[in-house]
Amino acid sequence: MTQKQISGGLVHDVPSDFEQALRSNSKSLEAWESISVKARNEWICWIVTVKQEKTRTDHIKRAVTELAEGKKRPCCWVGCIHR
Repeated sequence: MTQKQISGGLVHDVPSDFEQALRSNSKSLEAWESISVKARNEWICWIVTVKQEKTRTDHIKRAVTELAEGKKRPCCWVGCIHR
């Protein structure tokens, strides 16, 4: 069985660990697919630009939770530096 491809961001692809987390929560995945490509890009950049693995894990967990709650972008994030 093939899974539907998850949409990426403007300049960032969805990392596999974040994709797995999104697939584990249908509400978060639905929210992910409903936000803009720029908003998806902000979430991905917020996750991948951290230096420590623990911080990355925390960001992934927080992203899944906040997307399920209806948040469209990471809080207190200056934005993707790669645009």
